[in-house]
Formats: sequence, C-alpha cells, structure tokens
Amino acid sequence: MTMRHAMRALGGILRREMLRLFGQKGRLAAAVVRPLVWLGIFAAGFRAVLGLSIIPPYETYILYEVYIVPGLAAMMLLFHGMQTSLSMVYDREMGSMRVLLTAPLSRWWLLAARLFANAVTALPLVYVFLFLSRFWEVQPPMLGYVLALPAFLIAGLMLGAVGLALSSLIRQLENFAGVMNFVIFPAFFASTALYPLWRFEEVSPALAIVAQLNPFTYAVELIRFALYLKVNLFALAVCCCAFLGFYALAVVGYDPGRGFWARRGAE
Repeated sequence: MTMRHAMRALGGILRREMLRLFGQKGRLAAAVVRPLVWLGIFAAGFRAVLGLSIIPPYETYILYEVYIVPGLAAMMLLFHGMQTSLSMVYDREMGSMRVLLTAPLSRWWLLAARLFANAVTALPLVYVFLFLSRFWEVQPPMLGYVLALPAFLIAGLMLGAVGLALSSLIRQLENFAGVMNFVIFPAFFASTALYPLWRFEEVSPALAIVAQLNPFTYAVELIRFALYLKVNLFALAVCCCAFLGFYALAVVGYDPGRGFWARRGAE
C-alpha cells in the first residue's frame, strides 16, 4: 500500500460519506433540530426545578454554557457515530462493505478511513448547532470554537469506534437499531453531559462511579474544556485510549479470518 493509494482511498471514502449525509435532508434536519429541542426543554426544566427564574440571566447562561451545550454537542457525535455504524451493517447486508474490505489495501486503514470520514462529516452539524445555540445567549469565546475542533474530532473518532466495534458483532440491521438505543441513552444520562459529577456523588455514589467509568463522560469533558480555552489532559488520554481499544476490537471483528464473521460462518 503506497501513500498515494492510501490517500486516494481516504478521499473516496470521505466523498462517499459526504454525499450520503448531505443527500439525506431529513437526517440533516433531525441531527440539528434534536439537540435544539433538548436545549429548549432542559433550559425550561432548569428554570422550573432549580428556580432559575429568580436568578440573574447571566448566571442562567453560565449554567447553559458550562453543562448543557457541550453535552448536547457530544450527544450529536454519539448519535452520528451510531447512525453511521448502522449504515455499516446495511452495507454489509447489501455486500458493499465486503467489496470495500477486499480492496488491495490494509483493512486497518480502510476502517480508519471510514472512522475519519464519519467524524469529519459530523463537524459541520455540530458547528451549526453551536451557532444556533448563540440565540440562547450561549456564547463561548470565539477562539474556543477553533480550539474545540480537535476535541470534536477526537471525540467523534472515539464514539465512532464504539459504534464500529458494535457493528462488527451484530449481523442484522434490526438488531443493531435496538442496540443503538440501549447504548445511546444510558451513555448520555450516566455522564456529565447535563450535570456535574459532584451532583451525582451527592445523589448516588454508585451512579457517580458509573459516570466516571463511562467513556462518553470524558468526551463531554474534553469538549467542555476546549470550548473555554483549556485542555483536560486526563479526558484527552481516556478518549485516545478508548478509541484505540474500540478500534482494535473493530479491526479484529471485521477480519474474516479471526473475527466474528469467521465464527458465525463456522457455526
């Protein structure tokens, strides 16, 4: 595999994923509207439950900025990673995935290119959401949008690798759709996407431990710190290690000689 062939394959996969995403208008609209609806609902909920109507608007906006918006941006990456992995299962059923993996290129590179393409296609959607959230007076520093780009990419790669590893274990499209909900909502709610960790420790120490073990928590924290011009080195390390672990599982799972396909074929 030469560098020229590898980059040509990466470009082709990236172009295919871009055309697929932006050709699905309903999916685009849902990807942007979903976090905006959640933002409006949770904003109203915080006002009602915590009595934020009597707190000065500035403090209300600080709560939105620090906890809700970065968490919802990470949720977009999680949904996108799972949906693109769902398309992997579909491609495998239709046979196009098998054709891709039989290309004269390393399997690890093809899967890495697919992960990178999935993460890159999610970035415009996340930035559209961040722009629209400014109408809620959620306004991180402008430089934060630039510094958050690597955080979005790393988090997208890690969450995409989770979906890719799951897609290597599940053969049927219907089964994977059910697993998506089983993964997305526990990962989202058992994290610091909406509440700080000390709140979990006050309410339920066991749930706080779950949140600390949840890789999605560190994707949220990585984005949250980056938006405000800081680097959370521990969250960065966890995200990178989780990405490598799930990616390795996906590479093994998609290997016909060693992975899940081979075992199922032998049954």
